[in-house]
Amino acid sequence: MFQLAEIRHMVRIPPWLFGQTLNDAVVEELNRKLANKVVLNVGLCIALFDVTSLGDSYIFPGDGASHTRATFRYVVFRPFMEEILEGVIKSADADGMQVSLGFYDDVYIRRDSMMTNSHYDETDRTWVWDYQTDDDTHHLFMDIAGPNLIEGDVVADRKEGKIPYIVYGAINDQGLGLVSWWTSSIGGGDNEGEEEEEELEEAV
Repeated sequence: MFQLAEIRHMVRIPPWLFGQTLNDAVVEELNRKLANKVVLNVGLCIALFDVTSLGDSYIFPGDGASHTRATFRYVVFRPFMEEILEGVIKSADADGMQVSLGFYDDVYIRRDSMMTNSHYDETDRTWVWDYQTDDDTHHLFMDIAGPNLIEGDVVADRKEGKIPYIVYGAINDQGLGLVSWWTSSIGGGDNEGEEEEEELEEAV
């Protein structure tokens, strides 16, 4: 889920940070610029891990700030293919459902990535999975919201309503889906997680 990404960047240090050491000023500026932001082909930046090297600093005409070449490692959220993640269902409609990981809400499961025999119940606004046992057909309903859902978290900049980073998941295999499906005496089976990350899509 989390990876260390090595990034090289020219960091601009404004004059009011000149009283700090160069390393501290670079750390402050990197966190201000990158934390909770999406970097194309890298992922969602969480926090600076360390600064591995600092190059020469330059002052350009017309700009009182200094510019320093820095190489650093940043903790980023970027799930790998077929990684199993556990989250809380935030919303659902006929096209699929949205899942929150607590710190990140843009995880989507499309209707074609759900279990066979799943259908959307318009009355209760829930997705239902019908699975057959020897004696009856059981209906397992997914809660629309859970007590652990964190609302109001800003995980990435959004401009003109566009989502800069989307994770698409699937729950169409054994051990995936609602946790209670596999921990209940009816479902049995594996206890692995709630959804499987299937592919990454970045939209700027």
